[in-house]
Amino acid sequence: MSTDTAWQPLMDELARWQGAGRQATFWLRDDDAVEPTAALDRLLTLTAAHAVPTTLAVIPAFTGEALADRLARAHAEVTVHGWSHENFASSGEKKQELGAHRPADVVLASLERGLARLQQLYGPHLSPVLVPPWNRIDPALVPRLGGIGFRALSVFGSERDAGLRAINTHVDVMDWHGTRGGRDTVVLVGEMVARLRTIEAGGGTLGLLTHHLVHDAAVWTFLEDLFERTAHHSACRWAPISAILDEG
Repeated sequence: MSTDTAWQPLMDELARWQGAGRQATFWLRDDDAVEPTAALDRLLTLTAAHAVPTTLAVIPAFTGEALADRLARAHAEVTVHGWSHENFASSGEKKQELGAHRPADVVLASLERGLARLQQLYGPHLSPVLVPPWNRIDPALVPRLGGIGFRALSVFGSERDAGLRAINTHVDVMDWHGTRGGRDTVVLVGEMVARLRTIEAGGGTLGLLTHHLVHDAAVWTFLEDLFERTAHHSACRWAPISAILDEG
């Protein structure tokens, strides 16, 4: 299948939105940032070339001035990726840092510390959004996040009313359970079209999830192709998470 053929369903859907005078909001969340790397530079260079805002989920325990200096000259925003991205789940359970395996007050204290650390390092580049490691959090914690300074929660999948505003990602470029490389473009395009139809019916955004540290050639090609086709299309806009937060 040719590249253009693989992308045609998305282009047809955007043309339909354009014809109706509608515009969808896309946003990009990239997880596990800690320090400047060649992969992060590649991501930031690519997004800058297409004027696509980037939201980085940064691990507070391990980041520092080096990343803050790099992001000071980038079109990127920072969110809080747990505290240390440490797994506290038992063997055989799905990995979780923010599960019910520790007292809630202990978990919340770590998140409050993480938010404060990133505020100190990144200042105006920080949006007070929690991105739980592995996209998992004990539901009982969510209603308490607002009390320690968070304005929204971002996981993967459809948004649910859990006690704090959700700004989720919906399309993951990585094949975590198979090749651990980039997923097929045809599948990703199909998921994007499905999400657009969900937005049309009930509102919301299309959140794209990436992990710069483990991208293979297929992911980089997909992102380049996606940005070329959408960054300046009148039926969609790529927004920073701060704008989405303020519009809510």
